[in-house]
Amino acid sequence: MIWDIMRGEFLGTMFLIVFGGGVVANVLLTDTKGNGSGWIVIATGWGFAVMIGVFVAMATGSPQADLNPAVTLSKWILGIHTGAELVGSMIVAQMAGAFAGAIGVWLAYLPHWKRTESSDLKRAVFCTDPAVAHRTGNLLCELIGTLVLIFGIGAIASSGRIGGGLMPYLVGMLVWAIGLSLGGPTGYAINPARDLGPRLAHAVLPIHGKGDSGWQYAWIPVVGPMLGAVVAAGMWHRLLPV
Repeated sequence: MIWDIMRGEFLGTMFLIVFGGGVVANVLLTDTKGNGSGWIVIATGWGFAVMIGVFVAMATGSPQADLNPAVTLSKWILGIHTGAELVGSMIVAQMAGAFAGAIGVWLAYLPHWKRTESSDLKRAVFCTDPAVAHRTGNLLCELIGTLVLIFGIGAIASSGRIGGGLMPYLVGMLVWAIGLSLGGPTGYAINPARDLGPRLAHAVLPIHGKGDSGWQYAWIPVVGPMLGAVVAAGMWHRLLPV
């Protein structure tokens, strides 16, 4: 059972990053067909990435389709997931899937890394950076973005008015909305696996002129979402007990 769930989380998160990192690469890397198409394309692409990632995870063994350690943590706090072994296994699978997905993006855009001069743009395909470096503000943005993600997922799932087949579409729309509304300050990681897995891939892959992997900032998109998960779970438990 745990292995089935791990397989689903791995594959779902891998597809999430292939589509999500892929749209960033298409917009930012030099001489792509989508170069310069802008933030709304990136936010839309990430919404679709979440949608297909959820479908893939559900189809391949993980009916919960978390794809996000912060979501997994919040469900554990609320008693939806039981057992540290399950939670730990899911997070490992999510991190590994994100790493693998980032390799897929690198391969798909292989000729474009050398054509792109900016190391910052290359890193942005893999992981987030703040628009304005302000550690408290950046941490709060990631916390708030993750809080509304988790609370929003809970609200959609508990509404009782939708079929299970609509969940991936609605969660994708929620992530799309978060990107449009709250993505400006930090690039809205709202998912430790989405940021840390590809950041590790950036560090080890032979990307031409890639520069550093931004490790001085890397703790923000991990700690912020995990704090947001705790706050969201606490709010949900207080307002709408599971």
